[in-house]
Amino acid sequence: TPGSPAQPLAGQTWALIFSKLSTRTRVSFEVGIRELGGFAMFLSSNDIQLGRGELIKDTARVLGRVVHGAIIRTYGQSDVEEFAELSGIPTINALTDDEHPCQILADLQTVREKLGGWDGKKIAFIGDGFSNMTRSWLWAAKRLGFELSVASPEACQPPAEFLEKLDAPNVSVTESPAEAVEGADVINTDVWLSMGQEDQKEKEEEFAGFQVNADLLKSAADGHIVLHCLPAYRGKEISEQVLELHADTIFQEAENRLHAQKAVMMALASC
Repeated sequence: TPGSPAQPLAGQTWALIFSKLSTRTRVSFEVGIRELGGFAMFLSSNDIQLGRGELIKDTARVLGRVVHGAIIRTYGQSDVEEFAELSGIPTINALTDDEHPCQILADLQTVREKLGGWDGKKIAFIGDGFSNMTRSWLWAAKRLGFELSVASPEACQPPAEFLEKLDAPNVSVTESPAEAVEGADVINTDVWLSMGQEDQKEKEEEFAGFQVNADLLKSAADGHIVLHCLPAYRGKEISEQVLELHADTIFQEAENRLHAQKAVMMALASC
């Protein structure tokens, strides 16, 4: 029944506004909305006037009058924030160039399922130190207090002003993947070139020596897990051997996007 705990989105239509391609984000949100009783309306930039230059604030004012919630996957963080402010409806950040909060929620859920939680654990992130994934891990470490060590080429590390604002003594940044992984319970990586950066081959060259492979993991804690938000480029940021060895965890992590996002939508539906 509408509004019941099992079907809190019954009778509702939620818009998925995607300017970036997606597999896991689109599928998990569409399935989640339907499992919660709602209807999912997928809108790419080619489907609506945003693709022809209509301002996000005008789109927000229109959709806020006809749908019940919005899930936005786009480039600019400010677009999500402006939409949320002007639409007046629940708005979920499904990825921007700055943040990927839904993925981090799924990752943390996986850590809890596999290791019992993150308290007292060391988490290492190997790769681009200022990608949307890393920034979201940094804010999670600030909020939850676990030890986070980020290994990244100097040119790709978080700016000093960001780290100063973060003000998290439990966070460290290094150019040494071995240092970050030593004693780590969770080893996390992502593509070296984020969506839209594929032509930046000179940036990719910075990551020589930053692959998560069997040699690197020798100094990790016993019982460690490896995470990757996918898609993975085997032989680049992660070796084929390591990905397949930890495939059960990595694809459980992918499944958890569905469960974590359903929890977010259920929380918003009760507001």
